[in-house]
Amino acid sequence: MSLIEVKGLCKSFGSLQVLRDVNLSVKAGERIAIIGGSGCGKSVFLRCLELLEKPEKGQVFIDGEEITARGADVNKIRRKIGMVYQKFNLFSHLDVMDNLCLAPVKLLGISRKAAENRAMEWLSMVGLTSRAHTMPSVLSGGQQQRIAICRSLMMEPKGLLFDEPTSALDPTMVGEVLALIRMLARRDMTMLIVTHEMNFAREVANRVLFLADGGIYEQGTPEDIFDSPKREKTSAFIHRLKFFNYAITRRDFDLLKMQGGIHLFAEKYGINSKLSYHLQLCCEELVYEMLAGCYGVSGALPAGATGPLPEWNAEPVDIDIDVSYAESANSTVIVLSSGGKEFNPFLNVGQDDENLHLGIKMLKKIAQNIEYRYTDGKNHIKITLRSEETLSPKEP
Repeated sequence: MSLIEVKGLCKSFGSLQVLRDVNLSVKAGERIAIIGGSGCGKSVFLRCLELLEKPEKGQVFIDGEEITARGADVNKIRRKIGMVYQKFNLFSHLDVMDNLCLAPVKLLGISRKAAENRAMEWLSMVGLTSRAHTMPSVLSGGQQQRIAICRSLMMEPKGLLFDEPTSALDPTMVGEVLALIRMLARRDMTMLIVTHEMNFAREVANRVLFLADGGIYEQGTPEDIFDSPKREKTSAFIHRLKFFNYAITRRDFDLLKMQGGIHLFAEKYGINSKLSYHLQLCCEELVYEMLAGCYGVSGALPAGATGPLPEWNAEPVDIDIDVSYAESANSTVIVLSSGGKEFNPFLNVGQDDENLHLGIKMLKKIAQNIEYRYTDGKNHIKITLRSEETLSPKEP
């Protein structure tokens, strides 16, 4: 028997139909990642499972009991499936221990001492025993979310629903929450996880649902969805997520913004830190080479210079960078297009390396393949970076 069974679920908000005839069967122990574009109904679907949003049509069964049935004991059935939200929702006037013990004592009827013993076991599992009597307001976001997960586990649910559990966290705190979810996965906890962390979904889930057009547009194993999607919208969504673009229209462009974007892109898809560093280095060196070679001037002040940038730095340029990452091939590709005069920064590669700029030498070292062409008045460069497995341990 399935732990969760959904039949013909429909949900609308006014004239907007968000979910249309959704059907799903979830077996005990399954870990399902739910992905899709903003507004496709991922969070609404989870909320409908616990009747936090009431569907217009359809049936939802939790461990054999229909929560959508007329006269059903909704609160009792809900206890079988815990819910973890984006915003933690801890009671701000209660300390951690009170947050954890309140529901088991009130709803399950266990003693306060038994509840505290159970709470300390979970706090020990997540490394937060020292925070047992701390108020939520002084905890970090990652700590609050781990406490929120523990609070759901205190009710001994048969499954958990996660509604984008890391979306409200600083990037530095995401890892500690994902580590806890991985631990639950190893314990065969049934989980439905709405997430934008694709690398995490691939690692933890044994089934992925892609939501579009009011329902489950495509589903399959992580390999099916992320590497070989069968349907058009799934393929477009996966490609778009693994794609970073940055346009440069001024010589005095924001280098830190570009590098920050590349860093977040690499972090999101679990790209090795060494490869991430090389990716940033490659883009930076390539941009400055093209600024100097295509437009005749450098995009930065000379070393040691101070004061405002010269006026020519504000003149327009036309450089566009696309970065794509293919998990299946472990391949990272940079494609740069640039206006200005025809200029191939790698023209002398393989002839006289001593005459190459330091940046070009580094690019040559970390690139697996380099292609250049000049068409329609634009320079086009494609660089495939060496995979992290082929990088020397001594390289930075």
